Amino acid sequence: SRLVGIERRNRFRAARMRLAGLVEAFTSRFGFRPEFGVRAPGRVNLIGEHTDYNDGYVLPCAINREMLIAGSSRPDNLVTAVALDLNAEHTFTLDDICRDEAAEWADYLKSMILALQANGLPIKGMDIVFSSTVPIGSGLSSSAAFQMASSMAIEAAGDFQVDPIIRAKLGQEFEGKFVGVNVGIMDHFVSSNGAESCALFLDTRSLDYRLIPFPSSDAAIVIMDTRKRRGLVDSEYNQRRADCQKAVSILQQVLPGITALRDVTIEQLLANRDLLEETVFKRAHHIVTENDRVLKSIEALESNDLKALGKLMNESHESLRYDYNVSCHELDTIVGFARAEDGVFGARMTGAGFGGCAVALVKPDAVDVFVENIEKQYETAIGVQPGVYACLPANGASRLF
Repeated sequence: SRLVGIERRNRFRAARMRLAGLVEAFTSRFGFRPEFGVRAPGRVNLIGEHTDYNDGYVLPCAINREMLIAGSSRPDNLVTAVALDLNAEHTFTLDDICRDEAAEWADYLKSMILALQANGLPIKGMDIVFSSTVPIGSGLSSSAAFQMASSMAIEAAGDFQVDPIIRAKLGQEFEGKFVGVNVGIMDHFVSSNGAESCALFLDTRSLDYRLIPFPSSDAAIVIMDTRKRRGLVDSEYNQRRADCQKAVSILQQVLPGITALRDVTIEQLLANRDLLEETVFKRAHHIVTENDRVLKSIEALESNDLKALGKLMNESHESLRYDYNVSCHELDTIVGFARAEDGVFGARMTGAGFGGCAVALVKPDAVDVFVENIEKQYETAIGVQPGVYACLPANGASRLF
């Protein structure tokens, strides 16, 4: 517990230093200090992958890797956004928001302006500077963190507040409408509603959620970034979604009460397997069994049975690998190395797949050796240095000043 407290204080100091750097960058670019600073975290999903767009259950937590924005309102309709990490700048007007191939990174900011405009909120022009510690394309929801932080900045500039659940719903809706990626609600929801020292159990149909205390003194969440980037728009994400919808439409012929795979039991799926072509069955099998694993994982966390939780995480990875076919050589390699280490309860890929990150539950006193070994083994096997780091559950989107 003392080590967890020290780690939390160190991360807090680092965050304040990053914010100070952002304020300095804003002042240097615009000639005056910013009026507001906001943040929104990335997330790691402990279990419950690809279930969110099937009205299912998820168990993510917000993490202390985040998007930071410093900004000020303007008296006109212009928005100037400076992306420090990309060394890029983009200016546009609130009267004519459209996509720009030369500044695709700004789409997530624009999507939230459109979302809030569509709800009649008083949007103002603004100048912002932003930077993120959430790796892009890693499966830790850099896009949702950008959208939720953007919303916080727009709200600060316009002097209004949006309910955190509404903010998440608008982010999901307009990432589909404007950016063109039909994502589920999980990423936005946990980035907006997460809490320190807790995982977040979410029913993606009702949006009922419950904070589940995470035993940080007994287990560390270690993220393993394969460094293999994947563009979600260009991946097979939308095809997986279509496969699931196809399964539902076929199963409705014999199970007329269902509206999503969330409503199908394992027994019902197996009894009607012959109705589904093999690929569609495998997609549905992952979703149905993954929902069951989420519910069992909550029981494991609440009873502090980390061995049981680790076993469920292992099973989830195998299902994602063989049923949903969204893993890859790099993910399978790093998960295999992780499971072989001492002090590891379980490991799985996390995020949409096809690259990005895996997550492991590790005993706190084994983390240092774990990180060192995974870095060496993965680099030897793949030829790329991975990013391996422990993280802590964090609060959702918030205003800093």
